Amino acid sequence: MKSYLTIGLLILSNIFMTLAWYGHLKFKELKWFENAGLITIVLVSWGLAFFEYCFQVPANKIGYEGNNGPFSLLQLKVIQEVVTLVVFVGFSMLFFKNETFKWNHFVGFCFLILAVYFIFKK
Repeated sequence: MKSYLTIGLLILSNIFMTLAWYGHLKFKELKWFENAGLITIVLVSWGLAFFEYCFQVPANKIGYEGNNGPFSLLQLKVIQEVVTLVVFVGFSMLFFKNETFKWNHFVGFCFLILAVYFIFKK
């Protein structure tokens, strides 16, 4: 159960992280955000990043084997990276219609899946 909770929290964390890091590129289309300066964008991003940490820190605490969780530190990091890329691709395909997912991206994801396999191999 801890593994599902950890991965779920990592997914939520990465949704907020992606919005904090890349959302402002799309927010500029919103009326209230179109004239926002860099300081405003940074502050909004920090506000979103707060929620990222509200999910990321518990995910690592619950998932880490040193706290009776199911994952080693390396496994947690690899899971987090794969979740980050999956969330980012979903975000970019949904909100940035000019972005495309090409064959080389697919091959890269296959290598990431292989990385997960080898990291978890006993």
